[in-house]
Amino acid sequence: MSISKMFLRGMRAPTEALLPTLGPLERRTLDEVWRLKEANVRDVMKALGGPIAYTTVMTTLDRLHKKGFLDRRKDHRAFVYFARASRDELHLGVTQAMIGGLMDIAAGKTEPVLACIVDVVSSKDRELLDELERLVKEKKASLKKE
Repeated sequence: MSISKMFLRGMRAPTEALLPTLGPLERRTLDEVWRLKEANVRDVMKALGGPIAYTTVMTTLDRLHKKGFLDRRKDHRAFVYFARASRDELHLGVTQAMIGGLMDIAAGKTEPVLACIVDVVSSKDRELLDELERLVKEKKASLKKE
């Protein structure tokens, strides 16, 4: 077993890096808002099923709004909630922040970080290496135009 795998045993997937800030009900609620696209308290209550108090769902939606996961607009006397970012956008943001953090930690020695990324990509699927190469060429071309 490699040292990195030994140290990382038991770690959650990177896309779940921010989920420890959310409780189980908040996670389920956010999942339902993503699924429904937009929802009020009653919509979420129905989607969650089971015995759950209106005020509990209302508080959970408000908490997700205050944490920055949801936006809301007034519709008569109730709020309608919708996600500030899609699930994919949220995962991409987490991934970018993690890779950015790794690059910052590397302090000028980015080659090992990049080599690790290439190793992980190639271990998942060799065709992804071609995709990575295409993306690098695209990025270089766009930077030359700027």
